Amino acid sequence: MPTPIGDTLREARMRQKIDITEIEAKTKIRAKYLRAMENEEFDLLPGSTFAKSFLRTYAEALGLDAHRLVEEYRAQYEPRDEGDLPPLAGQAGRRPRERRYVGRSPGRRFAIAALALVVVIVLLVIGLASGGGGSNGGNTASTQANKPKPKHHRHHHRSTATPTRVSLRITPTVPTYMCVDKGVGTQPVYQGITATPQSFRGKHLRVNLGKTSVTITANGKHVTLAQGPNPAGIDFTPGKHKDIPVGSRPCA
Repeated sequence: MPTPIGDTLREARMRQKIDITEIEAKTKIRAKYLRAMENEEFDLLPGSTFAKSFLRTYAEALGLDAHRLVEEYRAQYEPRDEGDLPPLAGQAGRRPRERRYVGRSPGRRFAIAALALVVVIVLLVIGLASGGGGSNGGNTASTQANKPKPKHHRHHHRSTATPTRVSLRITPTVPTYMCVDKGVGTQPVYQGITATPQSFRGKHLRVNLGKTSVTITANGKHVTLAQGPNPAGIDFTPGKHKDIPVGSRPCA
């Protein structure tokens, strides 16, 4: 029968005569989380994803087989959570906005075209009515009818340019573990537990959160999350964002 995970970690540390505070300084993992792993109190860690990350870091610091310990953790503890994480509220709310836009845009264009046609007809009628006294009055009415219309349409059909970079600000409401990188295979630009706002910029940003008890703005726009203790992963690119599956998140 294999030795329990906690006993393996504790025995290796004691055998090497290393104090828990030394491991804390070396791994940047708080002592209370190190003790929780040695006591196999994994429910005290900020989510299963970070439990695996902390366990791997602790095992490597002690010279143990980190892969084997993580696999043992998955077999013993992971099936009881992270199977049915709630989707991001921002993702659920995006589709209705797209449907409303698709359904409303043709009607809006039709209304603008109809309004322009009415304006042209009214101006032509005025021009014909005033043109009975001479050709100059008709020419003036025609010029007035044609001049404002193209400017009016160009004004309403201008589109806002899509941003080329992501400006991200994350404000925790409680101390929260956070890992941020700039794409798959890149090194983390931030990793740790924080209770203060953090800001990041880049063409591509990926965020792994221990809890969704945070406020996020991307390029000045609020990103709605289902507030709670569950972990979440979000992939940000200019103008959009999406969920990151468990196991593919930064520092996982």
